[in-house]
Order: sequence, then C-alpha cells, then structure tokens
Amino acid sequence: MVANAIQGTLYASGGNVIRVEGDEDSVSGAMREYISDKSTGPVLFHGDAKNVLAAMPNACVDVVVTSPPYYMKREYLAGGIGLEDSYKEFIDDLVAICKEIYRVLKPTGSFWLNLGDSYQSKNLLMIPQRVAIRLMDEVGFVLRNQIVWNKLKGAPDNANDKLRTLWEPVFFLTKETNGYYFDVDAARKTPRKAKSVKHGAVVSATGVSGVRYKRKIELSTELSDAEKQDAFAALDNMLHQVEMGDVPDFRMVIRGATRTTHGDSAKLSGRAKELAEKGYYFLKYSNKGAKISDVWDIIPEDTQGRKYHYAPYPEDLVKNPIALTCPPGGIVLDPFVRRQRQMCIRDRTGTTCRVALDMGRKSVGVDLSQEYLDIAERRCTNE
Repeated sequence: MVANAIQGTLYASGGNVIRVEGDEDSVSGAMREYISDKSTGPVLFHGDAKNVLAAMPNACVDVVVTSPPYYMKREYLAGGIGLEDSYKEFIDDLVAICKEIYRVLKPTGSFWLNLGDSYQSKNLLMIPQRVAIRLMDEVGFVLRNQIVWNKLKGAPDNANDKLRTLWEPVFFLTKETNGYYFDVDAARKTPRKAKSVKHGAVVSATGVSGVRYKRKIELSTELSDAEKQDAFAALDNMLHQVEMGDVPDFRMVIRGATRTTHGDSAKLSGRAKELAEKGYYFLKYSNKGAKISDVWDIIPEDTQGRKYHYAPYPEDLVKNPIALTCPPGGIVLDPFVRRQRQMCIRDRTGTTCRVALDMGRKSVGVDLSQEYLDIAERRCTNE
C-alpha cells in the first residue's frame, strides 16, 4: 500500500475543477467549502484513497460510485491497491477503504461497487462476493442488490477448459435499511403505450381485452359464486382503468386457472395470501414505465468504436446509480479515479466525475497519480 500521500497545498485549477493537495485540514476545509459552493465542477484530491477519505468530514457525500483496481490485473501509475502478495491482503486493504466510505456517506447515502474477479491456481477466487459479505458483516452496509453487468461482448478468452465470462457484479449497498434516497422513477424503461379500443372492446398495451380472463372465471371450479361475481366486477373496473389511460397494461392471476411464480404458503407470500382469500389478484404496469431490473445489458466502452482502446468501464454503468440514488445538487464520490489501461488513459479517466457533471451533480475524485488527475481534469473541462 502507498500511504502518506496527502501533502502539499490547496489550489484551484482552470475551469470549474478544483484540485487539492494538502494536509488533513486542507482536505477537510476544501470539502466543507465545496459542500456550500453552488458550482457543480468536480474537486479532485491527489492522495491515497484511505488517507484522503480519513481527512474528510463525516456524512459529507450522497453516493459513492467506483470500480477499484482488480486484484493482480494491471499495474497503475503511482501504485496503489491490487498488487498485494495475496488476495486476502487485497480484500483487507479494500475493506479498510470501504470503512472510510461508510463514514463519509450520509445516512441517506448509497454505495455502488463494481469489482471484477481473478483466478489463482485455476480457482475463481470469488473476490467480489467475499468483499460484499465483509462489507455487510464488518462494516455495517446493507446489500440491497447484486446487479449483473452483462457486457454482451467479452474479451477474448483462450482457455479451453472453462467458459467465457461475460459479466461482472455491481453491488448496491446502503447505510440504512430504510430512509435512504432512492428515486425509483429516475431510471425506468420506456413506458408502454396507452390502451386502445378495438371492435368495441378495451385492449391493453399488449392486447389484453379481458375476454380470456372472463372465460377463465366462468369455467373456474375453485372459485365460489360470490368470488366469481367479485372477480368479474374487479376485472370490469380494471378494464375501465385501462380505457381511461390510468393503467397501460395488466395481468390477472386467478386461483387454479393461472400459473403463479410464488409459493402456495400464505405465511410466506402476500400474493399467495391474497389468492387464497379473494381468489384472484392483478399485476398492474406503471404508466411511468417498468422499473429497471438487476440485469444491465451495457456494452463495454472498448467495443463501442472509440478512438483508443481502454478498459471497459462505460459511462452508462454510472448513470443509473447517480440517477437513482443521488439527489439533485448532491455529491458523488469516486475514490479511484483511475480505471483504464495505461496505454489508453487519455479518454476514460474520471468517468464518474464526468457523468456526474453532465447530470448536474457535484463530484469528488481521488487518485494517487497526478497524471490520472490531470487527464480527469481535462476531460471534465472539455480540454
């Protein structure tokens, strides 16, 4: 580990980017000043991530989005984590940094961690999962989702005794179990089209007219007469909502007539309880569009026809976390500005800060290398 890297003086650079090289008081002061500043230009700290974070005030950032160096993958300028003697030591170092991340996050804050895996003696080490478990058990984070980043196109794999890997995990963690900032409407898929009326019958966005459901209710041997009447009335009401444009689409689950995806135990499933008590329930689609899932199909940057060949950390992987969990005017932190192969750092260093700037959020970047920070600054000022 490279330590003792917080040294020098505080200075402002060109454009809207603030560059800081200072002692603990300078780092803390710069953060406090930046919090009250209305500018959305990023502040970039030169230093070891753990040391710089330790100098920041408590609860000062809204969201952390980062992808640390992977274990034994490449050697970055100025060193840093990723080249430890063992993967256990690497995990220890990364967890120590994450403890500082936990401290600087607001109670409403979130932490998005993308981390790739490594092999040793042909064993997949499961490093991302080991880290996630320690973040829950030791640090106190709440793991809300493990997102599958499906890269669609993977790097060449010449091994003839295993499958090719096309995905990496992205962990969505929070400080609290409830009350954290999460704007579910900020990253929905394109809404379905509103209803239409065909031959006098109400038809939903995917062609549901209710005729099939009415037939299933009529032929049901599991519904009582009273339950059938109630189901007919509820279906008519749902079709009216479709006709009025309040609901673009729906599905009706009928006891004994429709396949379910949940268990039959009313103790374990609220849907099973509703089905047992009423004989039916509805699945309604939102006019705002479908909530995004935990599988993200995002092509890595180095396959999108860019001028240079660089590591596959795309801007699209940063946009969802910021949109979902950083309030307008909030601060995004990336303690590892570097992400790219040294042969191609000119284009992609500072991805998180650049995306945050484009989305109108403040951002803080940290790195050991002045060269990486220089590149990130130029990128954020469009030089």
